[in-house]
Amino acid sequence: MNVYFSDFFCIDPELVEVYGAFNISLINDLPLFVDPFLLFNSEKEDYQRLHRQILEYVAFLREKSMEEGLKSGLLQSWFVFSEVKQNWLGYSLVGNGGSGLGIDFAKALNKNLHTLFTDFGEETITRSSHLEKLCLVKDGVGRDNISDFTTNLIKSHLLEYTQTFANKYIDKSKCKTFAVRRVSFDYLTQTWKTGRYTLPSYNNDFVLLTPKDILTKDETWINKGDIVGDFDDIVASVSNVELRDQINHYFIANLPRPERKKRGGGAKAPTKKQISAAISAVISKYPEFIDYYIRYKEDRGNDAKSISEERVLETQELFVTELSAFISSLSRKSKFYETPGDTLEESYQRVMFLKNVIENKDGYRAFYSKGDPVKREVEIQVMFRLTWYATPSDVTREANEGRGPVDFKVSRGAKDKSLVEFKLASNTKLRQNLERQVEIYKKAHDTDKAIKVILFFTEEEEIKVKRILSDLELSSDKYVVLIDARKDNKPSASRA
Repeated sequence: MNVYFSDFFCIDPELVEVYGAFNISLINDLPLFVDPFLLFNSEKEDYQRLHRQILEYVAFLREKSMEEGLKSGLLQSWFVFSEVKQNWLGYSLVGNGGSGLGIDFAKALNKNLHTLFTDFGEETITRSSHLEKLCLVKDGVGRDNISDFTTNLIKSHLLEYTQTFANKYIDKSKCKTFAVRRVSFDYLTQTWKTGRYTLPSYNNDFVLLTPKDILTKDETWINKGDIVGDFDDIVASVSNVELRDQINHYFIANLPRPERKKRGGGAKAPTKKQISAAISAVISKYPEFIDYYIRYKEDRGNDAKSISEERVLETQELFVTELSAFISSLSRKSKFYETPGDTLEESYQRVMFLKNVIENKDGYRAFYSKGDPVKREVEIQVMFRLTWYATPSDVTREANEGRGPVDFKVSRGAKDKSLVEFKLASNTKLRQNLERQVEIYKKAHDTDKAIKVILFFTEEEEIKVKRILSDLELSSDKYVVLIDARKDNKPSASRA
């Protein structure tokens, strides 16, 4: 069954593994991102060269951002980047299409770049400039933006990397020569150049392989969230004693005054939101604190490598190894394809497979980062989408019939339609959804068949969702499926 790169191009998956690339799915993007810090911190000269190449272009943009009245055509050419969808990475839930870095991002970059990198190339605190500084001080810039930007600026390397593999291992009938736009920048003419490459071809487009050792699953190593989590250690690393004391004093001054609890005494601790706001105030007052944070992360670069390796391996085990085993087991059951049943049972079988993987085969680890649950529905939605192969059914993501989008509609013509909706137990509107929303979707899609899947991460969430199901008399409903994503009740929890 053709799901992964190795399947479509008829090669041994071990060849992809030995080459060092991730065996991507050509059905749906996988939740992985390119982290530029892994280029900077690598011992490979090629990767360090790529990082310098990125900074060279950022320096060019910084100079242009100082000019007033930049024409819209030049803004489009220099600051706007499409997603490199051919690497099949990211969080697109339908195929491999994404939004990329559009004109709004370009305008913000042009407006702020010269103020963010005032000492670009002449840093005294950090060992290097880092593109990720953008996501530390500007709202709305996250790992997907940084990954897209980085991928665009190292595209020529990825093209050559894939071409070398294709020439060596892939049948020529499955490859084509493509003229690829914007592969390298000519600083003399200040224009992007086109290159020609012989690459694996799928659906009249080329496919790109990405080395695993520049990928991460969660946040990039330098990210906004860690400033809060590591704040005390970052402050302690500030070598200037006077500045260190000023930062501590200003941080404490921006926390709310301790309030006495109404009963039992004791001071009420600041909330995470209040702590985060106080840290934002520190950054505004002492912008050099950002540089100390980056230096703190630079000094722990080996951790970046090991953590990313672990998370990418977990992604590979779950999204490739486990799903491949599921595909193989079903392909041996010829009756599954000859008489697949209706869309409801077909969908239910896939949901139960995911339940088994998450609860009994360490699949729950895909939902955790640094020991804490990352409560996103998107991971399980991607897993669910990847289980649909060799099916007569049409699987539509976020189908909308005028009453809002449902997660998945699985259909075989007008008379056989089933809906699948994924929810987190922590969702404050869970009761409302179970009681009304899916029923609304059923009417909108003219079907009475639906599966509701609910993930819980703690004992409290488990108790809450079971109480709601009991109140709504849904406890014995086969098509309301609970998935236990807790780590405190799994034998392998110590490895999470």
